[in-house]
This record gives sequence, C-alpha cells and structure tokens, in this order.
Amino acid sequence: MAESAGHAHSRRSVFRGAAVVTGGVLVGGLAGHAFPVQAATVSMAPEPNVRTRADWGARAPSSPAQVLDRAPANIVVHHTATANQSDTSWAAAAALSRAIQNYHMNTNGWADTGQQLTISRGGHIMEGRNRSLPAIRAGDHVVGAHVANYNSSTIGIENEGLYTSATPPAVMINALVATCAWLCTVYGLAPSRIVGHRDFNATACPGNVLYGMLPTIRQRVADTLAANGVRIPAQAALAPQERPAFPLTPERPETARFDHGPALGAGERG
Repeated sequence: MAESAGHAHSRRSVFRGAAVVTGGVLVGGLAGHAFPVQAATVSMAPEPNVRTRADWGARAPSSPAQVLDRAPANIVVHHTATANQSDTSWAAAAALSRAIQNYHMNTNGWADTGQQLTISRGGHIMEGRNRSLPAIRAGDHVVGAHVANYNSSTIGIENEGLYTSATPPAVMINALVATCAWLCTVYGLAPSRIVGHRDFNATACPGNVLYGMLPTIRQRVADTLAANGVRIPAQAALAPQERPAFPLTPERPETARFDHGPALGAGERG
C-alpha cells in the first residue's frame, strides 16, 4: 500500500536530527549532515491517534499560522488550568478544544488556538493551532502562542486539568508519553528536551504535580524510543542561559480558567 504524503514526510523528517536503526544499520543526521542510508525501512515511534481540527469542530482561524522549515528545540508541557472533570468522553474532549479556541480568539484576541496539541483527561489527543498536524508530519514547526519569547522554538502540549496538587489521570499521561515519543522521533529530539512551561516563564504551569512527573515521563519516552529501535543522540537539557532570569513561579499561581501563564513576548503574535 502506498504511503500517504503526510506520513512519507514524517519518515523523511526523522533525519533532521535523529539516529535510527534501519535494516540493522545505524543512520542519522546532525546539524544538516546525514549519514548514508543503506536500507529503506526506518524505525520510529508510531504516530498516535491525533484528532484533527475538523474532528472537534474548529472555527476557521482569523489568519493562517506561520510554518517554519525547521524543528522546534523543545517540547513544552502545559496544563489547561481547568477543572479536573470526570467526563472523559470524546464529546467532552472536543468541547474542551472548542472552548480553548473560543477563549484564545474571543478573549485574548488571537488568530487561533495557541498550542499545537491538546490532550484531554480521557487521553484524547487533538490538533490545536491550524496547520499543526501537517507541519509535524513534515518535520516543520508551526509558531504557536504558549511560551512567551520562545514560540518560534517550542511546540506546546496542553493537558486538560489543574495539577498544582491533583494527580493527572494515567490515561492522559500515557497519551502524553506516546505523543512526546512521536514528536521526539519526528524532530530528532532527545527526551531531555521535554520541559515544562515554568522552565521558560514565571508561571506555576504545568502545576507542581505534573511538573514533578516530567523525569518519569522523559524516561518512559526514552523507553518507548528504545523499544521501537529509535536512537537519538544525547542532547543537553536546558542550559542556565535558556532559563528565565526571574523567579520560576509567580507569587500567586494562576487561578483563571485557561490561564497558564505568559504566552506571548514582545513582537510575538497570537
């Protein structure tokens, strides 16, 4: 069966930075220098089931998202700062994505949803900002609105709920691990590049509990990559100069619905 164009791009995008086992031969590329490919089958973490914007009934954006012909440098984990609801159905997940889009467009005055991906408490993974899913599959980056001053180099995953003290549901964490493993493969990112919003901005996001789970999430992503034969060169975690030069968390954590902290810096557009 012929491979779809989107998935073909996704396979090609592995060579942006990943080293993978293909037919028993280690291949890969760093800084634009690719090693010879000696076999046709590329190992990669599978793409999870990502619901499209059409699936959840997205509005048309007021303007198309900017797509950069490069990979992001970090995967940023957020929480939505919404109620930890018990309804884990697809209908509830779709309603969440519509509510986020309406808030970002109507209240914030943005062109569209800020983040590229959203995961519900039921583990439903959804495309956020327009053009995000095709861009990811092509190894490109849609500029979002979720981390002030770093939107051109970070891809954001919103996780439904408020995790300052509550524990995220296992099904959502499982979906987050699968999503991060896929993104690491597509973009050639090591699990060390999975970070929290508070690593860049003065915010409590993604909450103390979810933030405290990031080391375990990174390890689970690494295990998933290894199980799928994906080998990505080691990459340093965020350097001191990449971290905010102000307190990591504000004096009073966000309490407003959908407010997870600074999302736009000077010159950045929502």
